[in-house]
Amino acid sequence: MRRSLLLLLLTGCAAFDCEEWTSNDPAPAARSGVSMSVDVLEDKIRGGLLGQIFGNLNGLPHEFKYIAEPGQVERYVPSLPDGAYTDDDTDIEWVYLAEMAKTGELTLPPARVAELWTSNMNDKIWCANLYARQLMDLGIRPPLTGRHALNPWAHFNISAQFLSEAFGLVAPGMPRAAAKLGAHYVHAAVDGEPVQTTQLFAGMIATAYFETDVTKVVEAGRRMLDPKSAVGPIVDDVVGWWRESPEDWKATRLKMKEKYTKHGGTMRDRNGYELNTAAIIGALLHGRGEFAETLRLAFNFGWDSDCNAATCGAILGVMKGKRWMDERGWVAKDVYKNTCRPGMPKDETITGYGDKLIAVARRVILANGGTEANGQFRIARQGPACVEPLEARPEVSPDGLPPAARGYVKLCRGETPAAEEVEALKTFPKLIREIYNAPHPTGAALQKAAKAAGIAPPPKN
Repeated sequence: MRRSLLLLLLTGCAAFDCEEWTSNDPAPAARSGVSMSVDVLEDKIRGGLLGQIFGNLNGLPHEFKYIAEPGQVERYVPSLPDGAYTDDDTDIEWVYLAEMAKTGELTLPPARVAELWTSNMNDKIWCANLYARQLMDLGIRPPLTGRHALNPWAHFNISAQFLSEAFGLVAPGMPRAAAKLGAHYVHAAVDGEPVQTTQLFAGMIATAYFETDVTKVVEAGRRMLDPKSAVGPIVDDVVGWWRESPEDWKATRLKMKEKYTKHGGTMRDRNGYELNTAAIIGALLHGRGEFAETLRLAFNFGWDSDCNAATCGAILGVMKGKRWMDERGWVAKDVYKNTCRPGMPKDETITGYGDKLIAVARRVILANGGTEANGQFRIARQGPACVEPLEARPEVSPDGLPPAARGYVKLCRGETPAAEEVEALKTFPKLIREIYNAPHPTGAALQKAAKAAGIAPPPKN
């Protein structure tokens, strides 16, 4: 029954091969180019950014507060009377965008990504991102820092979701370009199924430039996924539950919790992709395209609420545009205070952040066959399709790495490090702390190997 209901909305969602056009692509005339004025594009980018920031910072008080039961936020008015400030939901993308805008390079090389991280990502990062940062200190570079073989968080953490919005914002009407950019950058900390969520949400944001029906945006995002991905059935489930009870978001939320709470209340049941992907789709569908209502529901669905609300806010912010938000009378002081990224400007504003997005978007449009003339962009609009399939990764070799990195890779491979490699590893207490904080089951094997090599847990503070 559910399958037949879903087909009404998601016809042919999984019936495609990665990188191929689907039968529901835009018409040939649209594929040859669609026009959007520079003014409208900029307004949508600024709306998407402000929507993302509203969701992030207004959502922070609700983060991890609603796990067993939903939240009870009854009324929500977007507001940032003191302006915005850096948080990992927006400021890691900010670092990338500043470099992309400055250099004109869209896919920064791994060495430069590592330099940006070591200069900036030393505070207020967690889980997969924090672990990746410690691996960089060993001399391991992205994307290996995001490989599950080396990063115990990489196969489930939602870093891939909350670092994906900017790449949808800079690829208007080009979901595949958005997904490719997003995947390039999120591989610094995650791999596998989480990268499928990058394709899903970056693709949805890119689609929202030309689509105002949230069900069609969800449908387009669904087509971004590898048919083998576990993310697709999650989307299908939520669509089905929504169609069964379109007026009862709590019923949808209960079914999410019952089906996708699988890990005994551990961190994966809080910031894993399963529950949080479901929450985003649920908030969008039950919110019916209403901005404030959708964010209110994203808070109430719970789990990693700020991240989920930020993604919803980016999607609907693109649809509505910043001028529409301003007309609502919502207060947002034009400040983006840098509290934790030392290599970045101290006097940034939301407008300045938006300027960087606009500069990069212009390059993405031109790099993907578009043009700009007489105040108009001609965008080579793309149909949604998977750009990165799920695939087995080759084993990571310790060869050529510095001693501490060699020793760490050997621990991950179940091999015994040489004595000098163990001693080198002991000089990285932050990584050792993360080894002993790593989530099970992967963390358990790594901790056992570390103990066997004589690497003791760090003393408790």
